[in-house]
Amino acid sequence: MSSGSDLENRYCAQNYHPLPVVLSRGEGVYVWDEEGNKYLDMMSAYSAVSHGHANPRLVAALKAQAEKLCIVSRAFYTDKLGPFLERACELTGQDAALPMNTGAEAVETAVKAARRWGYEVKGITENQAEIIVCSGNFHGRTTTIISFSDEAEYQKNFGPLTPGFKIAQYGDIDSLKALITPNTAAFLIEPIQGEGGIVIPPAGYLKACETLCREHNVLLIADEIQCGLGRTGKMLACNHEDVVPDGLILGKALGGGIMPVSMFLAKKEVMDVFVPGTHGSTFGGNPLAAAIGLEALNILVDENLAERSMEMGNYMMGELNKLDSAMISTIRGSGLFIGIEIDPALGSAREICERLMTRGLLSKETHETVVRLAPPLVITKEQIDWAVDQIGQVLQELDSIRLAS
Repeated sequence: MSSGSDLENRYCAQNYHPLPVVLSRGEGVYVWDEEGNKYLDMMSAYSAVSHGHANPRLVAALKAQAEKLCIVSRAFYTDKLGPFLERACELTGQDAALPMNTGAEAVETAVKAARRWGYEVKGITENQAEIIVCSGNFHGRTTTIISFSDEAEYQKNFGPLTPGFKIAQYGDIDSLKALITPNTAAFLIEPIQGEGGIVIPPAGYLKACETLCREHNVLLIADEIQCGLGRTGKMLACNHEDVVPDGLILGKALGGGIMPVSMFLAKKEVMDVFVPGTHGSTFGGNPLAAAIGLEALNILVDENLAERSMEMGNYMMGELNKLDSAMISTIRGSGLFIGIEIDPALGSAREICERLMTRGLLSKETHETVVRLAPPLVITKEQIDWAVDQIGQVLQELDSIRLAS
């Protein structure tokens, strides 16, 4: 690799384990390294680049707004934020939104909203509010968020951890029911777990969660940072079961792969707990981010990217299921949000990703056993065919090596 990777390794905190490739350019579903080698991007920056790299409409929106006004803070109104939030609320069925920058910030916003609602609306005794989360969850890496992870490595030596959270078994409605008490303010869930390995709960589970939360006056908050905005074949993953959560968290693709843009959306009685001085962000909702976010939402609708994700995702699943390899335990997914589970006794997801990289396909392992496939939603059948062919050849190579040893 070049000096680019050398400098990163020298000066950057070693909090990631990247594949050994130095990228310098992107267009559509492809990226190029410093030496001009071309790769099919099957990661989309963890769903952030759903619109494709350097989407012309988004680049035009960026340029136009950057030449006019970028940052003024929320100390003033701007002509861009209102239309952006209006469009987001219209598309998600929510009443109001609070703009932030990163997904983790939006999750923290949701936690604050749920607790304050619990005290001021539900009537929970001060400092007794509880939020239920799910096993295998991933909502970010701030101190509060890692406090409700069940991944020991995320928490090691970062204590003392933040109290006030319980963990229900993902996909098990009885587990959730057993944890609800009068002090339960909210249930926070990823409708499909991305970082957990593209884990999909049983059919009807999310709807049952909605019903249970309504019965107990508990807020249902959906984290759709990775699985929202067309990724699973619907505008929201919640739409698959006609669930309308009390709170919704969006990020990643909301910034069109150009800027960090996130938001917490909610019903009016939830959002009304925020008054001046209770929450804020200097950069949250800035005009540049709002202009890009609005265009990102409009592109999703204008180009039917959710429907395209469903069509291409179904096609990819069909082609992947034709692969014959003992290394594959299961293949699961929804839309263009697909995970290939590798039998750890027979192979490593990391090795598969490294071998795919040498063939011009970029993906990344999740939890060491899952190869994640989440390309830009603009991918074509021909590009999918090529990708599946590369995956098949890598699996054949590894099967042959294993059988020969």
